[in-house]
Amino acid sequence: MEKEKEETNLESLKEKLRECEKQKAEYLAGWQRSRADFLNYKKGEMERISEILKYANEGLILKILPILDNFEIAFKKLPENLKTNENIKGIFQIKTQLQDLLKSQGLEEIKSLGEKFNPELQEVIEEVETKDKESGIVVEEVQKGYKLHGKVIRPAKVKISK
Repeated sequence: MEKEKEETNLESLKEKLRECEKQKAEYLAGWQRSRADFLNYKKGEMERISEILKYANEGLILKILPILDNFEIAFKKLPENLKTNENIKGIFQIKTQLQDLLKSQGLEEIKSLGEKFNPELQEVIEEVETKDKESGIVVEEVQKGYKLHGKVIRPAKVKISK
């Protein structure tokens, strides 16, 4: 009788041990899933924050672009004899430094002149009658367009051939 009692107790303990091991395996699997979910969430958030930071300077850059435009206008209107003046060259060196700074931040000019019109990159402000060019070719760039890390932040304003 004593032996039967011990065997029953032993079986009961073995059953409890199996239950505990089963629970342990379930808890471990649940913990591992939760950890993997958290790591995936963390990775996704880091990518999202990285993307936000990539374009964080967009507002500031858009405010600087008119300054570059004014440099372009001033250079175009400058008489040829002054373009070789050392003081004038120094002033336009500031423009070059500003362009280099903006390029280092991911800014790139949209090439338009002589290209086929692309509505994703350019905005037509006028159609010009031309005889030697096919229709839809950019013949004049009124205002430069820019991309920031591949995203158009300002389309180029252009004149195209009819």
